[in-house]
Amino acid sequence: MSDTNPQVERDRQLLVSARKKGTGAKAAAFVKLSGPGWLQSAITLGGGSLAGSLYLGIIGGYEMMWLQPLMMLFGIVMLSAIGYVALSTGERPFHALNTHVNPVLGWGWAIATLMANLVWAMPQFSLGTAALRQNLGIFTFNGGEYAACLVLFVIAGSVIWFYDSGGKGIKIFEFVLKAMVGVVVVSFFLVVVVMSTRGEGLAWGSIFAGFIPKPGLIFEPAESLRGLIEASSVPAYWKETIVSAQRDRMVAAAATAVGINMTFLLPYSMMKRGWDRDFRGLAVFDLSTGLFVPFLLATSCVVIAAASQFHARPEPGLIQMHQPGARDISKKLGGAYEMNLKKMLAATEENFAELADDEKGKIMAALPEPDRILGATLIKRDAFDLANSLEKLAGKGIAQYVFGVGVIGMAISTIIILMLINGFTICEMLDRPSDSWLHRLGCYLPGITGALGALFLWTGEAKFYLAVPTSRFGMVLLPIAYIAFFCLMNNRRLLGDALPEGRKRIAWNVLMGIGVVLALIGASISILNDTAKIPGTEIFVRHIALGLVAALVLLAIVIQYFPTFRAWFRQFKTKN
Repeated sequence: MSDTNPQVERDRQLLVSARKKGTGAKAAAFVKLSGPGWLQSAITLGGGSLAGSLYLGIIGGYEMMWLQPLMMLFGIVMLSAIGYVALSTGERPFHALNTHVNPVLGWGWAIATLMANLVWAMPQFSLGTAALRQNLGIFTFNGGEYAACLVLFVIAGSVIWFYDSGGKGIKIFEFVLKAMVGVVVVSFFLVVVVMSTRGEGLAWGSIFAGFIPKPGLIFEPAESLRGLIEASSVPAYWKETIVSAQRDRMVAAAATAVGINMTFLLPYSMMKRGWDRDFRGLAVFDLSTGLFVPFLLATSCVVIAAASQFHARPEPGLIQMHQPGARDISKKLGGAYEMNLKKMLAATEENFAELADDEKGKIMAALPEPDRILGATLIKRDAFDLANSLEKLAGKGIAQYVFGVGVIGMAISTIIILMLINGFTICEMLDRPSDSWLHRLGCYLPGITGALGALFLWTGEAKFYLAVPTSRFGMVLLPIAYIAFFCLMNNRRLLGDALPEGRKRIAWNVLMGIGVVLALIGASISILNDTAKIPGTEIFVRHIALGLVAALVLLAIVIQYFPTFRAWFRQFKTKN
């Protein structure tokens, strides 16, 4: 591909010339040619990362600042590995996995990516629509959500059109994505600047200390909550509940750092640009700057904002709501707060569920203050609660507009990249080139499912049917994808003379090994800590997830070690 592409040859010569001139010139060339890493930023800085950061700040305060950057660092290691394999061999990763490792891994990787794209476009449209209407005050008329979804679809579809036009279109596409990522980072950075200069300011010592890893938070509550737990009426209950909530939030935040569909995007976006062996150093630099730096800044700012506003700081009047003369509290917050206290009392007090509502209210009003604060701490907030809480610092207009612009940037950029990934996925599964009409059709599918799903499906229990199975499948498959990349990186038949040797190989394997272990821990906690059931049944979601893992492993073993099945699989693929 690079032999016949003049732009790739110009980029190659720029790199060669810059390497001869020294570090400064090489860094300048890397910055100029960067692109795929920023695409990764555009997808990871979406509604999932926003929610993950928000939840971490609420439940753990500043003590969980370390989690998302750490998971992203090891995610970058694994992305660098699959990028290295693709650029060294010129072979598409889906084909390489099916040929050199195991077709179950290859097809499982592609199917999970496809599912994630189609389903997770829905909350992005929902998030963007809500930000347009609630924060910016646009499309507030009756039926305005339809107009908002249409606008989001047209914007995302137009940007995708540039990408599929090739050449300068790709550069325009990447420039737009860089601009959107920049808007997201700057918006949330400004929020933190305002918070640090007004009101009580920010505890920067505690914030920086929060970047020191504390894996013990998987088993122990945040230190800032331990005093409240010890002073409560039922310390054992609150400890178990808080730790369980911390695990859920930690897994959710880790899962949104590097998702299964991100691993599919990177190698194909690099190969689409015509990159090969000469661009491997640029690829690592691109991931380190275009992915890690924006992710670190944006997610850290959201954690800081959420922790300062919500961590162990109940809404004014909330914990007094059952007492005489209490101020009015929104039904949303009041209902969630009552639910948390009722769960505690039902688990620790006999016959509590049989009492009349007024009797329950008296008991909740008489609870010690630590119990009431902990009940308020476990309330799930969203991005709009955070924007509302910042009004007293920045003023209603500034807080809503700045925060709203950041949220919209997150939503649109993620929609665009989900569409792009889906185009690559469809083409790979059907063995078609990525510059065909099929790629464009595949790109628009998540836009259609996302817009329609946000309007008609992403409400009520429908979220459960769609989001839970898909997120479990994607999270469970992430370590399988990591293991597959580990195998590819050590496959001499595939890499040939590009196989790392000596200390480099040891370093790669140690770092990738840690990444695999962390992914396995996250997937295990995600499955085992889940207590949800399919509505209307007694079937636990975790049992479905475990059964799915067992089926995938069994199928992989059968195809790997029984030649007859492997030959049949290849014959089936050839015919289809």
